[in-house]
Amino acid sequence: MIVTEHKIQMLPLQQELESKSVLKSAAAAHRRLAELKGVARSIPNETILISTLTLQEAKDSSAIENIIYYS
Repeated sequence: MIVTEHKIQMLPLQQELESKSVLKSAAAAHRRLAELKGVARSIPNETILISTLTLQEAKDSSAIENIIYYS
């Protein structure tokens, strides 16, 4: 096992976190979320979509823990 040490910087950070690439990515993410919100509103019962997400997460979590075996 390799152990690496990480030095935590004191606040406030000396480097700029709001770089041009971060701001561009944030704007793109905002657009995508708005699109998703619009599509979700077109579904008659939005809770059906949300309910499937928890089932998918449970299935994936079980697969990671090797509880469910797929053939």
